[in-house]
Amino acid sequence: MSFYELGKEQRNTLVEKINKEIADNLRAGTLQGIIPFFADDDTYIRKTAYLAIGRIYLTNSKLQEKIIDVLESLLKDDDAKTRQTSINAAGEIGKHDFAAVKHFFDIGLFDKHHSVRNAVIGSVKKMGEKNPAPIIEWAYTYLHHPDKEIRREICHGIELRGRTHPEDILPLLRELQHDKTKRVRDTLVHVIGQISYKKACLEKVMADITTWDNKALIADVIEEIIDVHDRYRNFSFYTQEEARKCMEAYR
Repeated sequence: MSFYELGKEQRNTLVEKINKEIADNLRAGTLQGIIPFFADDDTYIRKTAYLAIGRIYLTNSKLQEKIIDVLESLLKDDDAKTRQTSINAAGEIGKHDFAAVKHFFDIGLFDKHHSVRNAVIGSVKKMGEKNPAPIIEWAYTYLHHPDKEIRREICHGIELRGRTHPEDILPLLRELQHDKTKRVRDTLVHVIGQISYKKACLEKVMADITTWDNKALIADVIEEIIDVHDRYRNFSFYTQEEARKCMEAYR
């Protein structure tokens, strides 16, 4: 029976059990009681486990070194779900202490399994929202990596911060404007569209991208922004027509 097939009271009991077993195993410095949760087929069991790790790290400084040691061991596991959960746990820590877990993302970016690499993207998004400065600094070092998938993943990973603070990530996106790989270019156009439709964001995006020198890319971005304001019309600050008029002031 999966996590959400359980009743609310049963779920709460299970969460308490997971939290206790993980804490007990961390204190003992063992993996035996942690691995089953990290490798569980149920996404919500794994999520409960990595959230527990994050909370314990923040509230018990005496266990922090053990937690990093345990997560490093789990990151070497043969099972992709275990490695994925290790990255997600590191992401919870990185929202507050990126220096302690930076090496997890340096490793996870190159994992052979897509789910682990996706966990890096997801973690960069959540860390960048809460702890942007070191995340952006780290992301910058990979912007021109020879592997196109690394460049694409970094571009995608910084998106969430841009939805509230586009000025923080636009300098990084500018660096990718001449990337010749279609998947990277498509992701770049997508991300700029995604950071354009919230309040006070479109103006910042337009003021920046209209100074870029890749005019063909700018044209594609403008089309995407117009389209986004239709696709996300229930969430956009501007209507599509208002967005068109706003953009005209910068062209």
